[in-house]
Amino acid sequence: MADPTPVLDDLRAESDELDRLVAASTPQRWTLPTPAPGWTVAHQIAHLAWTDHSALTAVTDEDGFRALVEQALAAPDTFVDQGAEELARLPVPALLARWREGRAALDEAVRKAPEGARFPWYGPPMSAASLATARLMETWAHGLDVAEALGVTRAPTDRIRHIARLGVRTRDFAFGVRGLPAPTDPVRVELLSPSGEVWAYGPQDAPQRVTGPALDFCLLVTQRAHRADLALRAEGPDADRWLDIAQAFAGPPGSGRPPKGAAG
Repeated sequence: MADPTPVLDDLRAESDELDRLVAASTPQRWTLPTPAPGWTVAHQIAHLAWTDHSALTAVTDEDGFRALVEQALAAPDTFVDQGAEELARLPVPALLARWREGRAALDEAVRKAPEGARFPWYGPPMSAASLATARLMETWAHGLDVAEALGVTRAPTDRIRHIARLGVRTRDFAFGVRGLPAPTDPVRVELLSPSGEVWAYGPQDAPQRVTGPALDFCLLVTQRAHRADLALRAEGPDADRWLDIAQAFAGPPGSGRPPKGAAG
């Protein structure tokens, strides 16, 4: 059973870095639009706070989380946006405090969870390590949107190794969520990390291959950049198709981001 401590530590570091970025911004800058249509900086942080609360409920209150799932099923197209919208209306100090308190409570709850515990989610139940990885992925991806809105370039770190691994593991999900059969051939993924190390997944002699920078792969699977703008290479038809539809997050197929220079 995977020890969740390393990913929890990286999640804390990723959250703290984003916290420092938004805490230094004036309330007016929290109203800046981000690349997500209709979402300001405040919406992005509100979404993280809302999802942390959902995750905390999943860890500590199974019946309470079941009620959240019922709400999601009743309004699948608006459930997430409604949660962000409600919290984004809070004054900036209150929203920031809500996010800080929620993520601290989630960190404590997951660290105290029994070994081998699995928690309900909007998809299949998750282990503590998987839950923390999902939270790291969201924090990193929404943090990119915030940084772009604020005109800040955040240097990538090797914390994205968890996101890269999740992106590889969700290959079949990306096909399935679009009603497509999962490829039968294994895939070899070789990614160059920010520190210069090569992260490799899958059989070395696999007929399907994906290679390129780990940052670009993480941008792709979180749908923060269009494939046309990334230095990723696919060998084999299944690998090529995967890069067109890659998605590491739960839910219906994401629309992704348009390529740079696209009209509008």
